[in-house]
Amino acid sequence: MKKFILALVFLLLSSTMFENSRTVANANDTLFETPVCLTVNGNYIKSDTPGYLEGGYTMVPIRAVTEALRADRIDWNEKSSTATITRKNTTIVLKKNNKTAVVNGKNVTMDTASVIKADRFYVPVRFVAETLSTKVGWNASTYTVNITAQGVTVPASMIGDRGYTDNDIYWLSRIVNAESQGEPMIGKIAVANVVLNRVKSPLFANNIYDVIFDRNYGVQFTPILNGTIYNTPLGDSVVAAKRALRGENYASESLYFLNPRIATSSWIINNRTFFRRIGNHDFYL
Repeated sequence: MKKFILALVFLLLSSTMFENSRTVANANDTLFETPVCLTVNGNYIKSDTPGYLEGGYTMVPIRAVTEALRADRIDWNEKSSTATITRKNTTIVLKKNNKTAVVNGKNVTMDTASVIKADRFYVPVRFVAETLSTKVGWNASTYTVNITAQGVTVPASMIGDRGYTDNDIYWLSRIVNAESQGEPMIGKIAVANVVLNRVKSPLFANNIYDVIFDRNYGVQFTPILNGTIYNTPLGDSVVAAKRALRGENYASESLYFLNPRIATSSWIINNRTFFRRIGNHDFYL
């Protein structure tokens, strides 16, 4: 398949983006604060930058959606800041920061404009995918856009592995929701960090589900006892889980956390090393 990729749009980001104890985006760019995954016909589509939510609309890098759907070509006009997608009998022209798309020569108003962020041209995925005659679904429990494209075989080069599963998101978001409602986002992510740190530690189970439901030394998390682990998580808990799974870390190597005002045991305080406080929680190594 021919690829017409503009260097401006598809340059690789620095590999240092996911350093521990740093936010994925800097203070002036919230691009990755709500990471969204993309699948086509059940295949996870890899991209060096993720999709994201903004104003209720899902934006994805143009390369991710068009190459996965085997578009015939994509051209970039730097002077006019427009991208032209051609697939079968459909041509879409999208202009940066403009809600008006041109589809087969006719103006069509989109709900949100295409933008350039992090040196990528981001497009509203539902508009582009549906205009290219595919079906689009949304999985709120994993923040994933699922595209179904009849007769399309996704190129092997576009299929990737996130490094985590939907089941990981499912349970991690639930423990975050149950343990940290009312906490700031970095506090929610830190709770997720503790679970993920335990997965990597030889002292605990080697997967998220078993860490959460571990009873070897008694129940590890109160929500297992009171049943709140089974509550449907709020969106911010799903986001926190995904950000932690993508490498964002505010708890360093902490294996424990507690709310000192309501904790019924002092074992952690007496036996573990204090790391930091976030919101109502103290984190211990």
